Amino acid sequence: MTEEFQGGRVFFSNVRRSLEEEDEIRLVSVGVDIGSSTSHLVFSRLVLERLDNRYIVTQREVFHESDVLLTPYADDMTIDAKKLGDFIDQQYEAAGLDPSAIDTGALILTGVAVRRSNSRAIGDLFAAQAGKFVSVSAGDGLETTLAAFGSGAAARSIRDNARVMNIDIGGGTSKIAVCENGEVVDMTAVDIGARIISFDQDGKVLRLEEAGRRFAKEAGFDIELGSIISEDQRAAMVERMADRLFEAVSARALPQETASLLRLDALKNERKPDTVTFSGGVSEYVYGNQTRGFGDLGPRLAKAIAKRIEAWGVAIEKPEQGIRATVVGASQYTIQVSGSTIFVSPLDTLPLRNMPVVVPDLPLEGEVLDVDAIADAIRSALRRLDQHEGEQAIAMCYRWAGSATFRRLDDFCHGVEKGLEKHLANGHPLVLVGDGDIGGLVGIHAREERKLKQAVVSIDGINLKEFDFIDIGAMLETSGAVPVVIKSLVFPTTAALGRVEARAVV
Repeated sequence: MTEEFQGGRVFFSNVRRSLEEEDEIRLVSVGVDIGSSTSHLVFSRLVLERLDNRYIVTQREVFHESDVLLTPYADDMTIDAKKLGDFIDQQYEAAGLDPSAIDTGALILTGVAVRRSNSRAIGDLFAAQAGKFVSVSAGDGLETTLAAFGSGAAARSIRDNARVMNIDIGGGTSKIAVCENGEVVDMTAVDIGARIISFDQDGKVLRLEEAGRRFAKEAGFDIELGSIISEDQRAAMVERMADRLFEAVSARALPQETASLLRLDALKNERKPDTVTFSGGVSEYVYGNQTRGFGDLGPRLAKAIAKRIEAWGVAIEKPEQGIRATVVGASQYTIQVSGSTIFVSPLDTLPLRNMPVVVPDLPLEGEVLDVDAIADAIRSALRRLDQHEGEQAIAMCYRWAGSATFRRLDDFCHGVEKGLEKHLANGHPLVLVGDGDIGGLVGIHAREERKLKQAVVSIDGINLKEFDFIDIGAMLETSGAVPVVIKSLVFPTTAALGRVEARAVV
């Protein structure tokens, strides 16, 4: 799907459709999840309908779920792109689709797939569709958040008015998210997974992570590649793993052995959740969806951790999605046009492509704004989406409140500078997106008063949310506005949360 400008309108040029005039838009989408242990695809049909000047997702039909592939590795332990590509081609064929028929999609890389040598090779598989796909390298924080929303835990917390914990157990790590009122309020991740060790039918170790050696030692034995481990040894390992995972889930103060497994800050664990759901590959065993083993610790680990949760006295409920929770089922293109009160300097900063959107909860109500509180809120939002190292340009969305006095603008811009310090230090432009009409004032203040040396793009009249990615096109000569393409990650339960909308404003 490509955008084509004619007469000031944005068209989907492959079918000559205008967002301004069409009441219903149908899209075909694919979500691709490539992880350390498994890879799979989900094909969906989306229906967007006009609501006033917005388009909202009214239907999301999954019409084909691929097989689940054990992610193939070459001898040097990089992902075998050839085998992965063959698998993807087979799944398109099974879905009855040519890749050119896909309107949009999301490519999610997790675990070792994120590593540079792997991600480059995987990206090449989708090079022909690069303009259609949102590509996300999900670190621990984002992967935990994706699992919480994809599993339906966030939606359940609204529906049941409950504190819901989602435990996503994969091949290498476990991600734990606590949800309230539709949001992730706490999260962590630990080095515990079903495939930290894998073995053949004779018990010979074929793959071994450092965590596998560690848990074997805790269980009283040493292992190396090629070792033979008995059923009793596997059982002993799993008991240690389940103990550590349950401590991470429930304890207020962690023993050092468990704390050293953390990949994110520990959970606060101020009170029990009302409900626990499981997602990830191991969840298939928790709920009895899978009984076949795959030469790893999955079946045993599922049984051991479920037993501990039940003894804890917390109800275990089924998720909306299990092994496919982090597959983003659709990437929805939406079109908006900015307001005309914008600031771009220098003009050749644009266009910008595929920027993740960060939406911090900013304290902007008072007459005097707290610079440090603004900076802290931005850092928290960046951390939540694994953007805290400042490695790529991001777009920060804000919702202005109150008057635009010099003092308030200065405090706001100062707080933004501090919060985005790493991004600016790495030479990325300052990209601010507001929903009001002060984009020009904010941009001018950042450049002229704060003397910001980096490029500044400050636009307004746009509604964004977390999990959006945006393209900002070059300025339209006729209006002084800029076209914005918004690519929203759509979860199976997103519509229930009221989180998905599109708008065409010209």
